[in-house]
Amino acid sequence: MSVVVAGCSIGATAWLAAQSTSGAINQELGETLATDAKIYDSLLGYAATHPQWSGVQQVVSELSAQTGRRITLTNPAHLPIADSGDAQDAPLPKTPSAVVDPLAVDPVLKPDAAAAGIDPRAVGPYRLTEAERADLRQAAQRQVSCLRRYGSDGVIVELPNGRSTVQVTTAVATTEPQPRQTAPPIRSVAPRPGAVPAPPSVAPALPPTASVRPSEACSDPPATTETETNANAELLTLVNACLTRQGLAPLPARAATTNSPEGLSSSPEDKRCVDAGRREQLGGYVSPAAQLFITRPGGDRASTDLSTVGTSRIAWTALVVLVLTVGLTALAASRLVRPIAAITAAARKMGGGDRSARVDTRARGEIGELAAAFNAMSTQVERTEAQRKTMVSDIAHELRTPLVNVRGWLEAAQDGVATLDQPLVASLLEETLLLQHLVDDLQDLALADAGKLRVYPEPVHVGAVLEQVAAAHRGRAEAGGVALAATVDGDPDLTADPTRLRQALGNLVSNALRYTAAGGRVALWARRVGDEVLIDVADTGVGISADALPHVFDRFWRAEKSRTRHAGGSGLGLAITHHLIDVHGGRIEVRSTVGVGTTFTLHLPAPTLENTTSN
Repeated sequence: MSVVVAGCSIGATAWLAAQSTSGAINQELGETLATDAKIYDSLLGYAATHPQWSGVQQVVSELSAQTGRRITLTNPAHLPIADSGDAQDAPLPKTPSAVVDPLAVDPVLKPDAAAAGIDPRAVGPYRLTEAERADLRQAAQRQVSCLRRYGSDGVIVELPNGRSTVQVTTAVATTEPQPRQTAPPIRSVAPRPGAVPAPPSVAPALPPTASVRPSEACSDPPATTETETNANAELLTLVNACLTRQGLAPLPARAATTNSPEGLSSSPEDKRCVDAGRREQLGGYVSPAAQLFITRPGGDRASTDLSTVGTSRIAWTALVVLVLTVGLTALAASRLVRPIAAITAAARKMGGGDRSARVDTRARGEIGELAAAFNAMSTQVERTEAQRKTMVSDIAHELRTPLVNVRGWLEAAQDGVATLDQPLVASLLEETLLLQHLVDDLQDLALADAGKLRVYPEPVHVGAVLEQVAAAHRGRAEAGGVALAATVDGDPDLTADPTRLRQALGNLVSNALRYTAAGGRVALWARRVGDEVLIDVADTGVGISADALPHVFDRFWRAEKSRTRHAGGSGLGLAITHHLIDVHGGRIEVRSTVGVGTTFTLHLPAPTLENTTSN
């Protein structure tokens, strides 16, 4: 629910922010791009028509006053060329806004740039003399007069190199209907790499009744001026040098006077050489490349006013979010309180003595985990209570039998019915030892439950421990006709409490002898596997059923339910063994097959090299 509420709030906030900022940002970006393009184009025009930047400060100041921007020009080493700012302005950013180079135009700020990337205003040696300009202007005027006699009209456009060209603006049909066409302009290709400009020519006067098109009557083959011829010859020399370096055939000399813009670039290789030649030819006529920085006065970032959202929209959006939040919170609260109330009721029942109290809820998350934990706790408490009652009953049963025997024989001796001879004293001593053994076992279990069962580990010889256990039970094994043997593979190292280890193995061997018939076998086998020492106590006895295996380490549990001394001990030996192995940091496993036998395996941690060295 918290995620849903947070998501709705964030979504509404993001929508408001997007609505309020998108328009302002788009407007600001458009104005900024237009202003930057204007500044870039003005400075690019200056660089294309001046060989140095020496007089650009005035242009920069005028552009700054018009646009309200701080304009700074630096060379590639970041040394200032011109700056409209002052000492109080912030330092320039690390990255320039653009690089002003008329021989490498930025297509983003000037989309109409030529494919070669050379600014059309960079004409260099193609700039015509005043006399040539006057002649071409007169020729253009005669062409316009000719067009007007045929019912058309045109305007004279002067190209950057000074060549005049005519652009037809209107065209009408003559005595015979003809498709409407425009007269081709007098072309000048100086602004394009490899282009060969040509002057306009004047068409011969024809009577207005002639059945010809105006564009055909007023067009002459274009000519090339002396200035353009010399510049084309210079360009041809540079292009041929480039082609020669690439191992290509040079262009013929007639290419220097061709009227076609493609006259010097008939192939991709020629085009690349023409572009390189044009840049080399114009290098001395244009300003060197400079870095352009366009920033706000007093800083390097633009400021935008984004406070354009109406207060009513904000108020309604906030109200919707508030209502949604309150509704979801109320729903979440009701769903949250319901399982908590159920857990509280179950806890009260348990406090009243009902150990079977459970919480029935389908809640998920933390509340569901709490309910599951409560149910697990209740189940464990109920099981512990049942075990406690069973344990009290078992202890009373185990103590009652020897106490009844001792009391009966003593009362019989006191009444003179029985004589306290040696056999009776031995029988009473045996019953007392049973009571002492039972009390010792209960004390060990009490210490284990309290976490106070202590062991004192030390390096032990596993083979010696197994032989001591086997020797202690060999008399009983021989009396029962059972073979008892101990085997050790490789004499593994082990750190353990030898007394507690003998106690645990003694309980297992005693239990194995008890359930192994005459002719059977009980074997002890120790070896090291990986980082563990494994000790097996295997017998060929009656075995344990699969249903009983999970309970073999329960207190007072015995396979034989009659609880006679002949069928089993107190039922605490395996439980104590389990605790003894736990305090050693190990574990115990049991495998059994009815009628085949049972194997208990002790997994004890083997000492590491570091522990062995420190010891």
